[in-house]
Amino acid sequence: MADKIAAAWDKLGEHPHTPLAELFADETRVAKLSGRIALGEGQGSILFDWSKTHLTDGILRDFEEVAGHAGFIDARDRLLSGAIVNPTEGRAAEHTAQRGIGKDSSVEEAFALHQRMRLLVEAIHEGVFGEIKHLIHVGIGGSALGPALAIDALARDLSLVDVHVVSNIDGCALEQAFAACDPRTTLLAVASKTFTTIETMTNAQSVIRWLEASGVSDPTGRVIALTASPEKAVEWGVDETRILPFSESVGGRYSLWSSIGFPVALAVGWDEFAAMLDGARAVDEHFRDTDGRENLPLRAAFADQYYTRIRGCQTRACFAYDERLALLPDYLQQLEMESNGKSVTVEGKAVTAPTAPITWGGVGTDAQHAVFQLLHQGTNLVPVDFIASIAPGDELDPAHHRILLMNCFAQGAALMAGRGSDDPARSYPGDRPSATILCDDLDSAALGALIAFHEHRTFANAVLMGINPFDQFGVELGKEIAKKIEKGGESFDASTENLLALAGLA
Repeated sequence: MADKIAAAWDKLGEHPHTPLAELFADETRVAKLSGRIALGEGQGSILFDWSKTHLTDGILRDFEEVAGHAGFIDARDRLLSGAIVNPTEGRAAEHTAQRGIGKDSSVEEAFALHQRMRLLVEAIHEGVFGEIKHLIHVGIGGSALGPALAIDALARDLSLVDVHVVSNIDGCALEQAFAACDPRTTLLAVASKTFTTIETMTNAQSVIRWLEASGVSDPTGRVIALTASPEKAVEWGVDETRILPFSESVGGRYSLWSSIGFPVALAVGWDEFAAMLDGARAVDEHFRDTDGRENLPLRAAFADQYYTRIRGCQTRACFAYDERLALLPDYLQQLEMESNGKSVTVEGKAVTAPTAPITWGGVGTDAQHAVFQLLHQGTNLVPVDFIASIAPGDELDPAHHRILLMNCFAQGAALMAGRGSDDPARSYPGDRPSATILCDDLDSAALGALIAFHEHRTFANAVLMGINPFDQFGVELGKEIAKKIEKGGESFDASTENLLALAGLA
């Protein structure tokens, strides 16, 4: 099978390069390389336009062959059925079960845990805990990035509780949250899968001390624990009624849909959180029920692999032309780079081609005046995703949103078309690829769908590359060395020893 996969990749490398302008001579190109996912009754839809990439019928056909030899259909079925898809840790990856797609027992468990979370959220809103105006949510990685993204996107117009997500161990981050909160009306959510993460638990202890110093009589009574290790939360002092468990098979960067989403539900209400789950499920169903190039996350992965493996692109950029998605590039960095930043295959052999590119991005139109110079005239070829919403997120003069969308669409057109000039400094080479994701509206369902689309895109990329996207051992070595520094008695390289001495840590 490895020989067949290698041969299929070789065929992809033999395709001649056809400029985008020539590809658009095909009047059916936009229809063939665009697809739409409906988000449910009354929820609108999202358009995924990959026509400004260099994908052709022949390239897509050969990618479908790669996917077949790589066992994509079986891998997808295993993912969505709760089978083990993380062989290094012997685990399933059951984030879709949180949305109702998966093994029956896991879906039932997720529903029961969601109901437990809903009851607690509604009790807080109804005043059972007294007057609650603020929540300090401490976590790191997926326990923080997902909630931060969703709250920033959805809670701008209506926030039932003011939520501050703190992930950095740097005390400045926590002090900023303290300055914005009244301790008499503040809850603390501690989000940690193991309930041992040093950054999270250190921050949690500091919040407890802040509450205590501010005259709160029972600081631990203000704690909500979000964890897959409820027994550890009990040992830490959290009452069982305020522990919201989630399954061990839900990975950190895929955990927003579980009780890690508690701060989102608290901020915007349960109905909005449920709508986010529904939007994600709509993408799950499309991903499950659609094959080949018509499967939109798989098609996106085909383009990703074409640019990374065939064209040698080392980065991929994402620009959200919507202020509410300002944190999306940060979220995608972890999702894609922690999942697919690997150097060995599922079998433990060294990979023979590039894996994940560096994911980066920003917000339009700010990014146009910062980094687009390189995109248009630099020597690096960078595939770009543009994300926008037809409906505005503001109530100002419609000119604001009209100009925003015009700039978004113009950038994609300019990257593709380019423009020649007798003055080399004013010449644009063009033929630079982009994709556009256009939401009817950026509501809770659309946000859920956007995140789920990128989850499945990341998984599809991993299958095509033959790697495991669900472990992350690369983050462990630095942690181990930090523990050795704290313990003392170890020696390090001369540079590190000098830095430790200068900082008073030797």
